[in-house]
Amino acid sequence: MANLKTVRIWLWVAVVALALTAGTAFLLLRNAPGTQAGFGGGQYALLDGNNQPVNQTVFNGHPSMLFFGFTHCPDVCPTTMAEMASWFEQLGDAGKPLRGYFVSVDPERDTPAVLGDYVGAVSDRITGLTGKPEEVAKIIKAWHIYAQKVPGENGDYSMDHTATVFLLNSKGEFEGTIAYQEDSRTALEKLRNLLAKT
Repeated sequence: MANLKTVRIWLWVAVVALALTAGTAFLLLRNAPGTQAGFGGGQYALLDGNNQPVNQTVFNGHPSMLFFGFTHCPDVCPTTMAEMASWFEQLGDAGKPLRGYFVSVDPERDTPAVLGDYVGAVSDRITGLTGKPEEVAKIIKAWHIYAQKVPGENGDYSMDHTATVFLLNSKGEFEGTIAYQEDSRTALEKLRNLLAKT
């Protein structure tokens, strides 16, 4: 009986310690300089689809949708890109300040030219961003993106990655997310709220 009581005490101690650790981590992330909820920040040098250099300031001055993917993606990326194009269309003139960005998590294959063609075929409102692997790694880390190479057959590979659209305010700061295949009405309401803050 004494042993069971001791086990229960230690379990409660572990639960409290875990809660304190999680709470501290949340506060540290939430209060990180220049970010909200720990997303964004950092410095990186990338290239757009026209091979023009851009950095972290590309998100400043307008609200944005930010998505991470790759051009060889079979379903998640083309679906999300089509949704983004549809949202632009449905927002009409009210959505003019809004911009979209597609950051490649596969810079080895996604050169500026490849990415530019891929994004340009979907919408002229979305800008493709890629660059040297080490620079792409910086923006992936800044936005806490999961991106992992998955080996395939004959030396080919795919990329497993976060499928969330991030919403940024005109300061380039995190404001919220749109989940993969989220209800269109909900997504549009989130975008209208984002635009209202501009």
